[in-house]
Amino acid sequence: MEAISISPIALFMQAGVVGKIVMIALGVASLWCWAIIIEVAVLTNRLRKAIDESQHGRPSPLLAPVMAEAARAARVMVPGESVGERRSRIVETTGRAARKLLVATEAGLPNLAVVSSVAPFVGLFGTVWGIMTSFVGIADTQDTSLAVVAPGIAEALAATAFGLAAAIPAAIGFNRLGGALAHAGEALSDNVEEHAITLVGGVEGEPPRKMAEAA
Repeated sequence: MEAISISPIALFMQAGVVGKIVMIALGVASLWCWAIIIEVAVLTNRLRKAIDESQHGRPSPLLAPVMAEAARAARVMVPGESVGERRSRIVETTGRAARKLLVATEAGLPNLAVVSSVAPFVGLFGTVWGIMTSFVGIADTQDTSLAVVAPGIAEALAATAFGLAAAIPAAIGFNRLGGALAHAGEALSDNVEEHAITLVGGVEGEPPRKMAEAA
């Protein structure tokens, strides 16, 4: 009986056409997931550092568009608007800019969710196909020995392993990065509210400007 290696490359070379297509698809999905994980992790770390710098009074280029929206909203004076209403308006305007920043940071997370849920089923398809290959081999040779069924079973289990190798990092990355971004979003929201309070107190002495003039 020909020895069957359990290395990923050997299992790929020993698989049939369908098994190779499944393994290639899952391998590409796994590499894509790792690229997304690294990208989102780097962006999340940059965002957390930017929020920390802003909280300590150091301006951050990453948050510059958000703070610019806050300043623009603070310069607009609405007749009859109370301090609380003005603060709420600034927070709402700044919050929209902050949400755009968060959406750009977490853009890859939905793809991780898709891979984590779909990859096991793609691997299962390869598993079923490998088992079918084994049954066909039994039918052709009228032999149930291990030498006949081993290649198909090895292909089936390899497809399962490739599916799990793609799905597990994607699921872990989605949950861990999603939690980190949730904490960053809360910190950014608190920072927006604190900045709005500062702006309301800091621009009261400026001459009022009508909304039509601001436009």
